[in-house]
Amino acid sequence: MRSTVLYVLTVLIWGSTWLAIEYQLGVVAPEVSLVYRFSIAALLMWVYCLIKKLPMQFSLENHLFFMTLACCNFGFNYLILYWAQDYLTSAMTSIAFSTLLIMNIINTRIFFGKPIAPRIFIGATLGLAGIIGLFWQDVKTLDFASEAIIGLGLSLAGTFVASLGNMTSVRNSKNDIGIMQGNAWGMLYGSLFLLTFTLISGSEFSFDTRLPYIVSLLYLSIFGTVIAFACYFVLLKDIGPEKASYSVVLFPVVAVTLSMMFEGFVWQSSTVIGFVLVLTGNIVVLTPVHRFRRLFAADKPIEQS
Repeated sequence: MRSTVLYVLTVLIWGSTWLAIEYQLGVVAPEVSLVYRFSIAALLMWVYCLIKKLPMQFSLENHLFFMTLACCNFGFNYLILYWAQDYLTSAMTSIAFSTLLIMNIINTRIFFGKPIAPRIFIGATLGLAGIIGLFWQDVKTLDFASEAIIGLGLSLAGTFVASLGNMTSVRNSKNDIGIMQGNAWGMLYGSLFLLTFTLISGSEFSFDTRLPYIVSLLYLSIFGTVIAFACYFVLLKDIGPEKASYSVVLFPVVAVTLSMMFEGFVWQSSTVIGFVLVLTGNIVVLTPVHRFRRLFAADKPIEQS
C-alpha cells in the first residue's frame, strides 16, 4: 500500500509541475524564479538532514560531484526547460522530457559500461518517430527558426543535461553517499550557481506578488522538488529502479490532461500518433523481453492431453 501511494504521488506531482512552471513565466526571469525555488528546497532539505542528524561532511572529490549534480539536476537543466516552455505548452515539453529514459540508458552504457539490450533500439526508434509526429507541422517545413523547433531543441537539451545529472547521482550512490545528503548539497550548490548566473547575466531580481506565481513557486519548491524526489527515492529502494521508472512514462499523461484543461491544448492527428509512439517506445525500453514472452505465453490456449 505504501508503494502504491508513493507511486501515485510521484506521478501526480511531477506530472503537474509542468503546468505549474507556466505560472512562473512572464514577469520574473526564469533564472530568478529558479533561485527562489531551489533556495527554498535547499533550506528544507538541510533542515531535514540536520534534524535527522545525517552526516554532512564529505571529501573535496565528492563536493565536485555535488557541484556537477547541482548544475545538471538542480540548476541549468531546469533553466533550459523553463526556456523551452516559453515556446511550447507544458504538455509538449513533458512528452519531450520523457526521452530521459532512453538518454539514461545510453549514458549508462557510456559511463558505466552497461550493455544496451536490443529492445532499446526499438524503443528509441519509436520515441524518435513519436517526437517527429508531435512536431510534424514544423518538421515538414524544415523551418528550424520556428518556435516549436526551438522549444523542442531546448527540451531535448535540458533533458540531456538532466540525464548527465542522473549519471552523477548513480556515481554518488555507488560511493555510499546518502541520497538525502547528496540532494541537500546539490540543491544548495544549485541555488548558488543559479544566483551567480543571474548576477552575471544582469537579470533583475523581481518578484511577482500575484497569487498564481506565489502558489506555483511554493508548489514547485515543496512538492515538485522536495516531496516528489523523496517519494521517488523511496520507490527506488522499495520496488527497484525498473518499476519506479514507469512514473516517467505516466507523468506526461497527467501533464497533457492538465494542459487540455488549463492551456487549451488541442489534439491533432499527428499529435495523437506522436504521443502514442513516444509512450509505446518508453514502455518497450522499460519492459524486458522475458515479460513479453510470459504475456504471450499466458494468452496461448492450454493444450488438452
